[in-house]
Formats: sequence, structure tokens, C-alpha cells
Amino acid sequence: MTRIRRGYIARNRRTKIRLFASSFRGAHSRLTRTITQQKIRALVSAYRDRDRQKRYFRHLWITRINAVIRGVGVSYSYSRLIHNLYKRRLLLNRKILAQIAILNRNSLYMIYNEII
Repeated sequence: MTRIRRGYIARNRRTKIRLFASSFRGAHSRLTRTITQQKIRALVSAYRDRDRQKRYFRHLWITRINAVIRGVGVSYSYSRLIHNLYKRRLLLNRKILAQIAILNRNSLYMIYNEII
């Protein structure tokens, strides 16, 4: 009985997985089983950290705004700024406020003085 050559479908699938893991170190880029495990792990981490990244950036923006606002005086704080913004119905999100706080503090002080 003659030998049957295997098809190309499984080989193509493995090559595609190898291309994904080509930058991994050691056996994680060489052995098929560990490549598939690491691929699953990498995709799970990427999915989870997309939400975490949004959380971290919001935290960073709030910290920056608070640091600049507290430089104005003792009674000023981030929470009062946001409360007054909502009362005045000014639609400035935290990302924009943080950029204003870093690049041009005087304009943030002007915004704060206007809403008070």
C-alpha cells in the first residue's frame, strides 16, 4: 500500500498561527501546541486590557486636572470643578480638560473662574 501525503489545510493553519507568534520568545514561537496556548493567552490579555486602558487613562486625566486645580488655592478641588461644569452645562470632557491643564494652565484657571 502506498503512502498517503497529508493535505495542505492543517499546514496552512499552523503556518498562520506561527506568523502570529513569530515575535514570541523560545518555544512560544516554535512549538505548535505552545504557540496556540500563547495565542489564546495573548488575545485574552488584549481583550481584557482594552477596558483597563480606558480606566487607566480616565484615572490619569482626573489626576492631572486635580493637580492643576489644587494649585489655584486651598478650597479648590477636582470634584467642585466637575460639579460646577455640570451645573453650567459646559460639555468639556476630562480628556480635553487634562490637555488644557497641561498645555495652558491659565485658560483652565479662566474656565474655573468663569464657572464660579
